[in-house]
Amino acid sequence: MDDQAGQGATSAQMSLQLFEDMSGQPIDESTKEIGFKRNNLFVAISGLGLAPRRFIDAAYFIAAQDPAQRDYYDVDLNYFKWLMRYDSRNVRHLRSVIKDAQRVLIEVTDTPPDRAPTEDDRWVSEQLMGTVGIGKGRIQFRIPPLILRHITGPEKHHWLNLCITAAFTQTYSRAIYDYVLPHAHDGLTDWLDLDVMRSWPGKLGKSASEFKHFRQKYLEPGVKQVNELSDLDVAYETRADTPGSKKINRIRFRIKRKDTVASMLARQPESHDLLLILRNEFGLDTKQFDAIAQHRLDWTDERIQQAIEYTRFRLNQGKVTKSPAGYLMQALSHNWRVSEAERKMVVIQEERAKAENMVATAKSAASETVAKSVAQRDQEARERMNNEVRLGREHFEAADDKTRKDLVRLYVVSAQGKLTLKRLQLDASALSDGNILGHSDLAWYFGQFVFGRIKPQVRVAR
Repeated sequence: MDDQAGQGATSAQMSLQLFEDMSGQPIDESTKEIGFKRNNLFVAISGLGLAPRRFIDAAYFIAAQDPAQRDYYDVDLNYFKWLMRYDSRNVRHLRSVIKDAQRVLIEVTDTPPDRAPTEDDRWVSEQLMGTVGIGKGRIQFRIPPLILRHITGPEKHHWLNLCITAAFTQTYSRAIYDYVLPHAHDGLTDWLDLDVMRSWPGKLGKSASEFKHFRQKYLEPGVKQVNELSDLDVAYETRADTPGSKKINRIRFRIKRKDTVASMLARQPESHDLLLILRNEFGLDTKQFDAIAQHRLDWTDERIQQAIEYTRFRLNQGKVTKSPAGYLMQALSHNWRVSEAERKMVVIQEERAKAENMVATAKSAASETVAKSVAQRDQEARERMNNEVRLGREHFEAADDKTRKDLVRLYVVSAQGKLTLKRLQLDASALSDGNILGHSDLAWYFGQFVFGRIKPQVRVAR
């Protein structure tokens, strides 16, 4: 099974499991997002009331989870009714809803809106729903192949959240939401003929032809409910096409998407800490949270936690060098996880590094001890030599003239003295007992020489 098929099967299984877990709660109270990528082709369909829209949503959701196109779909009836938030046990009414959905057609044409169609223009008219059967607690339905191809095809699409659409109780709120949803990214729809909008739920009373009545009874309540119950904030603008005319016949909508993070925190309180980690620690942006919301059915808390641990694990290894948020989204999308073998490998590497560090620390401590000992011995040797030079100098200064002259003469002709005088570039003939101590470097070496002459006497004295 390929990734797409596997993901579809997983979503279908999880939505069914969620239905079983909620024990009678309606779908709009779910804390998990349930929806599918709906083709933009299906947003402006006329003559479709609230309940038939929900029926179409449920059927298309089931088809969207299965990438393999099927002749018939067969599911549990109670599960299907839960998806379309149909709480009634009135079978006669349910049949009526299904027939209403079957009567609605969708038209596709390449005829520009500003001219009449010709025989060369492409035009297709097709039912949204084919044959439907109910019996023994099951529902079977057939989606026409042309429609089915668009449901699972690669065309432009948007995310339809059944938990949101199930909350609408007014036909116009649902119709407006359907129309503006594909334009949420742009923030603005095109201008729309008001008569087209009036036809969305089917026939309206005569009073709806007057804009003030249409606005008061349908438009304003619909917009208000979209703003209260959905993930969008919607406002509208109107105009008259004819200059100088007061007749309003055009409308367009401005759309602003609500804060996805705030919405998820409100709808999924049990995931509060996990979502805050995504926002605060990894810095996920609105687009990334939108993706999580769209896949929330199979991107469970456990899977998100797994992706967080995997990203942290790779961060600690230095493997994440660009965007931690982007890396986490990849981990989430591909279901990456840290294997037990990798965890064990890291533990072993850490223990080995710790042992090596202890050995290195011990070696460093030993080297430092040796270095301190050598430095101490060097210091002691320097102090000893300085003391010997001092004793030699004191002896020279205290000696009589003859002894002083003899010591200078002996130093000048000695190998030690010749080498020192040569290095210091001094003339031996210019030295005497009166000036030999005037040169600091020479005085030090001369004092050492004198001490060597009197060393036996010093030892005897000690």
